[in-house]
Amino acid sequence: MKILIQHGRVIDPASGRDEVADVAIAAGRILTIGRVASDFTPNRTIDASGCVVMPGLVDLAARLREPGHEHARMLESEMAAAVAGGVTSLVCPPDTDPVLDEPGLVEMLKMRAEKLHQARVLPLGALTRGLKGETLTEMVQLTDAGCVAFSQAEVPLVNTQVLQRALQYAATYGYSVWLRPQDSWLGSGVAASGPLATRMGLSGVSVMAETIALHTLFEIMRGMQGAHLHLHLCRISSAAGVELVRRAKADGLAVTADVSINSLHLTDHDIGYFDSAARLSPPLRQQRDRAALQAGLADGTLDALVSDHTPVDTDAKTLPFAEAEPGATGLELLLPLALKWGEEAGLMRALTVLTSAPAQVLGTALGSLQASCGQLAIGGVADVCVFDPQDRWQVTPEALRSQGKHTPFEGYEVAGRVRATLVGGHVAFERKPTANGIDA
Repeated sequence: MKILIQHGRVIDPASGRDEVADVAIAAGRILTIGRVASDFTPNRTIDASGCVVMPGLVDLAARLREPGHEHARMLESEMAAAVAGGVTSLVCPPDTDPVLDEPGLVEMLKMRAEKLHQARVLPLGALTRGLKGETLTEMVQLTDAGCVAFSQAEVPLVNTQVLQRALQYAATYGYSVWLRPQDSWLGSGVAASGPLATRMGLSGVSVMAETIALHTLFEIMRGMQGAHLHLHLCRISSAAGVELVRRAKADGLAVTADVSINSLHLTDHDIGYFDSAARLSPPLRQQRDRAALQAGLADGTLDALVSDHTPVDTDAKTLPFAEAEPGATGLELLLPLALKWGEEAGLMRALTVLTSAPAQVLGTALGSLQASCGQLAIGGVADVCVFDPQDRWQVTPEALRSQGKHTPFEGYEVAGRVRATLVGGHVAFERKPTANGIDA
């Protein structure tokens, strides 16, 4: 199919392009940006007047709840939420039920996702069997099945000898390891340590839970001099953590890091009166931490912004704060919340941390997509997001396609809404206004 996107403001952070131009697409690839040949006859035209045309978003942390929730058709709803949010490629952690530690499970997930013709699913394989931290998985077989890296998800790896062997084994094959720095003994609370947690009687998670884990990881990496290891740190949450990542990069360690939209915008005060929608992992920290996270993302210490999408059902959320399941929906909020942060950091940087920067984190794991994922490249795969930066909307459960309706941003008014999402030149989502003014 031939598609023409007309009159949009084309922004491509990878190349620095920012101009009003037309984008011609044919056979799933970008044919031209700018002047379109007179003999190009599109089967479909998308009017992007007043909109931004950018690469599809690359989200490095989104749970789809499959395998495990097939009965609830979770994959269908969460993939629909992804393309409604402009996300064309997403990475899912391995903490499914069962855990993604067998090639057959990975292949099944990818096959089911591909049949939906929506966003691309890039699974993380479990680093250890069952995420139990005892026996390494068959990383080669999992990579052949489609895993892009290896992770423990939210489960800390207690045994540092197993951790060291896992990193050494991954380095041997050039695989990436993605870990959330969290000490198993200090990270078992439900809120960030501080005056508010003390006053509310909530068990605290100290900053040391993050920094001790970071020190351990960096010391192991320093002891592996010459090894080709890429370590990605998931959802840094503290000012001290940002500074340790900054030093590690300055020392030449092959480290990348991301931060969630929740930690970027909120603090522990947003817990309010035990609001379980703000029960998150990592927990929301203090204002100085939020400021450091924002600055770290702006200066490149933190590479990517992620949704940390975790759909939690009502039964698991409407419980006392300490008993509620952590997590919040985020796929459809990733773009508008990045734009909100970009009001100070700049639009180009805001779009960079959603597109080319996370694609660079994935690197060679993208395979044939590496040359075009996260960017608008002539001849590259046509993963495109068209959004209206002036379209203001209120975050309500009814406005979200995800089955996870719980978010600490409920009731917020945000700007920026996706009008169309193309994945491989296929229109996976298009928003159409209805007679009552509510988008369909």
